Amino acid sequence: MARNYFGTDGIRGLTNAGVMTAEVAMKVGQAAGIRFLRGKHRHRVVIGKDTRLSGYMLENALVAGFTSVGMDVVLLGPMPTPAVALLTRELRADVGVMISASHNPYEDNGIKLFGPDGFKLSDEDELAIEAMLGTPQPLAPAAEIGRARRIDDARGRYIHAVKSSLGDDVRLDGLKIVVDCANGAAYQVAPSAMWELGAEVLTIGVSPDGKNINERCGSTHTDLVRETVVASGADIGIALDGDADRLIVIDEKGRVVDGDQIMALIGSQWAKSGQLRGGGVVATVMSNLGLERFLTSEGLRLERSKVGDRYVLELMKAKGCNVGGEQSGHMILLDHGTTGDGTVAALQVLAALVKGGKRASETLHLFDPVPQLLKNVRFAGGKPLEDARVQTVIAEAEAQLAGRGRLVIRPSGTEPVIRVMAEGDDEAEVKSVVEAICSAVAEAAG
Repeated sequence: MARNYFGTDGIRGLTNAGVMTAEVAMKVGQAAGIRFLRGKHRHRVVIGKDTRLSGYMLENALVAGFTSVGMDVVLLGPMPTPAVALLTRELRADVGVMISASHNPYEDNGIKLFGPDGFKLSDEDELAIEAMLGTPQPLAPAAEIGRARRIDDARGRYIHAVKSSLGDDVRLDGLKIVVDCANGAAYQVAPSAMWELGAEVLTIGVSPDGKNINERCGSTHTDLVRETVVASGADIGIALDGDADRLIVIDEKGRVVDGDQIMALIGSQWAKSGQLRGGGVVATVMSNLGLERFLTSEGLRLERSKVGDRYVLELMKAKGCNVGGEQSGHMILLDHGTTGDGTVAALQVLAALVKGGKRASETLHLFDPVPQLLKNVRFAGGKPLEDARVQTVIAEAEAQLAGRGRLVIRPSGTEPVIRVMAEGDDEAEVKSVVEAICSAVAEAAG
């Protein structure tokens, strides 16, 4: 079945257009509600959101949808995506919903769904819900319509869980930390958790106005946090995205540390302490070859999944691993949560600084990334990757890089774009290979 609503991470799009309207949100609430009406207990859904202006509209539409099919709703207000996953389990809810478009600008929004176990929905559940969106769903009798209520202690519950991911003996006293919350969902909880652990916290991106989420701040726009770290003499910078499920770190010199380096640190640290399971780390096909070589030198494996944190998680489960993530900063630590959690991952990094007694620049750069280049080719229609000329150029590139690098070519899951990535020890060769493939794809795409 073709997907018209769900992409690689829920439903996402421009607000008040296409799939991201109040009407669609209400239908999603009804369909997801019906899908998870299992058993004879009183059914419950947990709904959180980030700080986008459109969150109010979508929240109300989802409440209408869920209550109309007989589900009670618990509203969390602005909270990180991992908090929704956590509270879905803690409150014994049947389904959880996060209203967010992650690192996208405020004009976009999205709907992410979690099952009662706190994990994102399977392909089977998403396809079933998608199939239901085109038909009216049975509404509850008047006496069985659901109720909605807000809970006041969601923030405290999540902060407690985040802090509990560290041992009781770990404190952050003496660390000066810049925390950039992207004017998003973690603007209250992330700085509070680090302050409660003893750190001196300097905050930026903590004044959301509905329209400034991810605007020149956060994990995808690191200039501000880098400048602040250097200017303030901070030990480290922590940059989260709009829904706080991804993390980028800045060392004391203002250098960016991406998800690959963070996985290298956590994976190797956990291996030494006996905490690592599965004999390695799970990342996507986009993670740098340097990470793979580093893990191999440590006696660990790198398992690669398709792009998307849900596919990382699936492979983690299959391989029995408890550390996984993406170069972009999604960090999944299954000992402490069921989905990516930028704040929990940040605390693992900060704990490594405290325990090691070294500067961030010495702790966080565990390998030298090999030259890597990613380019996107937009196309209007058709299947350019099936063109014979494109396939020939790709085969030639693979032969050229054999033993010295990698080639990853994939269509985007959210837009009409072909992503072409190559990496290898020879930067000029990598550039040449990418340019040749992009030219062939562009020609085939017209």
